[in-house]
Amino acid sequence: MAAQPTTDARSADGLSFLAADVGGTHVRLGLVSAGTDPLHPVRVLAYRKFVCAQYPGLAEIFEAFVRDLGGARITRGVIASAGYALDDGSVITANLPWRLSLTDIRVRLGLEDFRLVNDFEAVAHAAAYVDASAVSRLAGPDTAPTGPTLVVGPGTGLGAAVWVPTGRGATVLATEAGQAGLAPGTPLELALLGALMRDRSHVPIEHALSGPGLVNIYTALAALRGEPARHVAPDAITTAAQAAGDALAREAVEVFCGLLGSVVGDMALLYGIQGGVYLAGGILPRIHDALLASSFVERFLNKGPMREALQRIPVRVVEHGQLGVIGAAHWYLDQIGSG
Repeated sequence: MAAQPTTDARSADGLSFLAADVGGTHVRLGLVSAGTDPLHPVRVLAYRKFVCAQYPGLAEIFEAFVRDLGGARITRGVIASAGYALDDGSVITANLPWRLSLTDIRVRLGLEDFRLVNDFEAVAHAAAYVDASAVSRLAGPDTAPTGPTLVVGPGTGLGAAVWVPTGRGATVLATEAGQAGLAPGTPLELALLGALMRDRSHVPIEHALSGPGLVNIYTALAALRGEPARHVAPDAITTAAQAAGDALAREAVEVFCGLLGSVVGDMALLYGIQGGVYLAGGILPRIHDALLASSFVERFLNKGPMREALQRIPVRVVEHGQLGVIGAAHWYLDQIGSG
């Protein structure tokens, strides 16, 4: 569906800007501006979701979106994406289907200012502004003291960022936690890790905890069980897991959820989390009920003497499709406001 420009989008000129959440499967792109409500500091004027595989590059997605705005003049933009920006404007990233170059997009769209923020750094900036109706609680109390807050998301890869309050607002620590080594916590997970290591010397967390990671778990589990692997896509596995007759798919999802709980518990301890954990990955809405019924919470808490500390941390699932766009916009407004 094409983005529908509003009067604000047509007349805002330099006051509105583009904000994109760039993932390996989808690009979510919005025309946004600063809001006047402190609880909603970003206004989304137009929004559209694109399938990456249907376009030869990100520049073409931006051009398609801008065409639908019907004449709005845009001079600024921000991208939220995993990866590292190099001096030449290119970005090193593991999960995008095409090369990403900030310079190319800036030149093609005639943008005067175009910036990159880590995708989960952007989500962390937005988490504080998510309405309570957009989250569900998995574990911990309803409220927690203000303190470091963790945002973790399994999507095409696995992203993580930490929101840290300071005396002058807050700062966000972007991480590449998805590239850290996977640590099994059960005999089955140890066997699965052995299977995953047959064709690589390093098995990162996101090789199991992501959409493609669920496929890896399912395929390795099928080999261990001596059963055929009938599914080759994450959606197929999550759909089959809800069916009564596919025990292998259900077990793969259960392993995924338990391993996610263990990894998130480790991250909470590593980063000194006190203010809460938000789970915001693209695969989570498809396994929401399974996650609630899984061993996630027990694995999250199973950290020896640190169990009591982890019991005090709220863990919530965020269901907000525009979260990355809003977070990127919030980060950008902070940048130009402090600059």
